[in-house]
Amino acid sequence: MKELNIGVLGLQGAIEEHIAATKLALKEMGLGGNVLGVKTPKEVKTVDGLIIPGGESTVMGRMSTLNQAFAVIKERISGGVPVMGTCAGTILLAKKTFDRVTGETEQPLLGLMDIAVERNAYGRQRESFEADLDIPVLGEGKYRGVFIRSPAIRETGSRVEVLCRLDKLIVAVREDNMIGTAFHPELTPDTRFHQLFVKAVAQRAGTGKTVSC
Repeated sequence: MKELNIGVLGLQGAIEEHIAATKLALKEMGLGGNVLGVKTPKEVKTVDGLIIPGGESTVMGRMSTLNQAFAVIKERISGGVPVMGTCAGTILLAKKTFDRVTGETEQPLLGLMDIAVERNAYGRQRESFEADLDIPVLGEGKYRGVFIRSPAIRETGSRVEVLCRLDKLIVAVREDNMIGTAFHPELTPDTRFHQLFVKAVAQRAGTGKTVSC
């Protein structure tokens, strides 16, 4: 049976938290695999799935561009490799991002997910909060969303599946092999979002095992 290799973009942000959450998800699903931080183009080429964590999206975009990993990340996702972006990671996946004060940003974007994202939609650090979310794709039971300087998804294309809203704002989406959240699933003990991602990775990698979550 193939062991999964899952990478967490390790330039900046909640790297260790995502590694720990993904390892726990694999364990709970009964799957073998390696989870590690990746930075370079060579490392990105080795993974079966990629997580782009929360952090500073502008910093991550510029650092990835400078070390030439950005082009490889885009190529691999375009080729079908599953990816999960959380908070800043969702911003980087988007085709368009803007700030409600300064307007459209000019930061580096992967531009792969057909969404428009508003940065800091809920305010700055002091406005951080948690909320119980209804996310049908995760099954029954509320999911505790942790929102820290979180964006919101303001527009979606026809192929984008809305997974969750908080009030009227979209906070989780899926399009083909891409998942994006406005909140931080790595900061809760509930691994269901990581399991959803791992399921996609396992199915594409062909583990030979039926995967459910």
